[in-house]
Amino acid sequence: MIRVVKRYESRKLYDTEESRYVSLDEIAVWVRDGQEVQIIDNSSSQDVTAQTLAQIILDEGRNGRSSIPADVLRDLVRFGERTLTSGVEHVQQSMDKMVKASIDRLGPVRQAREEMTRLRSRLEELEESLAELEASGVVDETDLETVRKNAPAKKAAAKKAASAKQAK
Repeated sequence: MIRVVKRYESRKLYDTEESRYVSLDEIAVWVRDGQEVQIIDNSSSQDVTAQTLAQIILDEGRNGRSSIPADVLRDLVRFGERTLTSGVEHVQQSMDKMVKASIDRLGPVRQAREEMTRLRSRLEELEESLAELEASGVVDETDLETVRKNAPAKKAAAKKAASAKQAK
């Protein structure tokens, strides 16, 4: 749930949830604790959350509590929102690549994937052969029905075997 705070012309901040005035420091604590906060200008009804959060960063910098390097702040000023967006996207892509590479390095996982691929391929071949036999009339309908009834059990057994290999 988003906590709504109204900002008055006097710059006072009013928490509508607790019905009391709050400070920038309290808002900073809420944000650090994961609380979603939205600050609305009382006279214009405009969302001034970004400006208020920037004010919190500025005040913390003045008080020597800022943990944001000057280079990051310079880039924010220089490039604006693009800096954050591209930075987050870059980190996300790097993490995805790293996770995929890590998983592929795990021998049992790679072997299980390869085994599953071989099993799928073999199953497709068997289904094609069965279709050809049916089309040529070599196999009658009763034989096909027996094979079809047993196929799900064989598929389940193959999956179970692959899972067991993957767990090792």
